[in-house]
Parts: sequence; C-alpha cells; structure tokens
Amino acid sequence: MALLELVQQSVIHTSTTPLSRRLRRLRTTPALRAMVRETEINARDFIYPLFVRHGTGRNEIHSMPGIFQLSVAEAVREAESAASLGIPAVILFGIPAEKDPIGLENFADNGIVQQAIRAIKREIPEMVVITDHGHCGVINTNNHSSLPEGYVLNDPTLDVIARAALSHAEAGADIVAPSGMIDGMVGTIRTALDYANFEHIPILSYAVKYASAFYGPFREAAESPPKFGDRKTHQMDPANVREALCETAMDVAEGADMLMVKPALPYLDVLYRVRQAYPEMPLVAYNVSGEYSMVKAAAANGWLDECKVVLETLTGIKRAGADLMITYHAKEAARWLNG
Repeated sequence: MALLELVQQSVIHTSTTPLSRRLRRLRTTPALRAMVRETEINARDFIYPLFVRHGTGRNEIHSMPGIFQLSVAEAVREAESAASLGIPAVILFGIPAEKDPIGLENFADNGIVQQAIRAIKREIPEMVVITDHGHCGVINTNNHSSLPEGYVLNDPTLDVIARAALSHAEAGADIVAPSGMIDGMVGTIRTALDYANFEHIPILSYAVKYASAFYGPFREAAESPPKFGDRKTHQMDPANVREALCETAMDVAEGADMLMVKPALPYLDVLYRVRQAYPEMPLVAYNVSGEYSMVKAAAANGWLDECKVVLETLTGIKRAGADLMITYHAKEAARWLNG
C-alpha cells in the first residue's frame, strides 16, 4: 500500500483532525526531557541561611531538622561546606548575647554578625556574605502616645537600621539586606553607605515581606518571638498584592539593587507580578522556615519523597520568576542536583 494511502486511512480511522503534533514525543526519554526543559535550577541559584550565636559548637533547632545555631567557627565550616557544593552565598542571622530596645549588637564592632562576617571572608573570600538586619525596630512604650503600645516606630527605627548596615559593611559584608519593612529604609541605608564611601555595597531589600504564619520555626531558630503584639503593623497583609507592587516601587526608587519576596510558596503569584513589573531587577525568593519544616515532617513520616518534592518546589519558585532562592534546603538540593 502506498504511503499516501496509509496516511489517509490513518486520518479516517482515528479522527477527522490528524494529531500532527503530539507533545508526548518530547517526553519519551530523560535525555529528550532534559533537552527541552524550560526552567533549570542549580547550586548557583541558592543562598544558604546561617544562624550565628556566641559560644562554641552547634545546637540543632528542634523545629528545623538539620539546621543549627552555630558558633562563629561552625558558621565558617558550614560556609565552606556550602562553597564546596557550588553555593555562592550565605545570609547571616545573628542571635545577640543580650537583647535590648534598639538592638545595640546590630551595630557593635564585636557583634556576632560582625564576627561571623570577618571570619567567613577571611577563610572563604569568594563567598558572598549577605547580612540580615535582625532588629525589627524601636518599640513604642509610651502609654500616653496616640499609637498603641508595642507599635514599631518608623522614623526612629531608620537610624538604627542605617547604623547596622554601616557596621556590617565595615566588617566586610558584600550585600546588606534590611528586613524590617520600615518605610524609607532603603533610601536611608543608601544615603548612609554612600556618605561613608560604601557606595559599592548593594542593598537587597525585603521589598515584599508578608506577616506570615510560615515564619514559626524561624522564631525558635533566631530566638525572636514577639514579646507582645505582632508584626502586622509593619509587615504586609497576606491578602494584598497591589500593595506589594507599591512597596517594590518605593524601594526601587530609593535605590534598591535587588528585590525579595518572602515567603515564596504561598506568594508565587506575587513573585510573578513583581518579576513582570521589574524584569531588569535581580529577584530573590525566600523559601522560609515553615515551608522547609513541613517538607521535613512529611518526609520523616514517609508521606513524600523529600528529594523530588524539594527540587520540584525550587523549580516552581524559579519558574515563577526568582533569579535566586534563599532556602534551608540549599546544601541538600545542591547535592541532589550534583548527583
């Protein structure tokens, strides 16, 4: 039978419209699937969070299996391990020896973050060190004020944030990352850094940070649960997305070099909207502690395949628009990707 007759019979017997395109043809083998894959993740996409505290050794965080509070020496070891896996950056969260109303250790020369910056840059100079400004802000304690007790005072906090950023830059930080969602924080930090001849230091702004329940395990890790009230007066309402674009626009106008959306998974639509609005800006997504801990708990119970779920999750975050991802799974994901 002639080839033309075979084709005609096939069309008649199967459908009035031939399946001239079968998308499954490119899914047949792993090699084919890899060739046409639209979104790739690798270890260079990851930023690894480190919790640094005074003292020696490491303490595992109960709600975050595999994550530790680290001494400076142990933080260096973790950074070295991350670097060996191809992870280019760490972000430091400091646990102060003592807490006080304005977070003095955030801008002390011998603060725990400053010590960790110097130690990591000394041993692994190529590692990009990012510092989070862990102090939320100056709290209103005046019962006669028109503002509620416990309210984070915006403008008095700006000075504290600027001093912390400057101290971290002086210690050798490569990027400073203000996380407080305080109006005007990026512009204030940019002015302080430029005036002190640190105009080359980039600002990674927590431009979009929601008042999320997914931060729960982080509170244990950083020993930072609110003593009263909550953070809803300065972090964003989870219901809002237009506001996220306003927050981002303000930070870009004030001089942010990189943008962040936090958390990642419940806010992939926000991540996508920010990416569409600012295609030229490096965009970071924070795959937060609650997202990490849920996967760990489910994997420990045998309910899912941790490796596959983590890589699928990180692929989804990058597909939504992230260039970089802060994730507690960074080392494990790098090992799985490296084979």
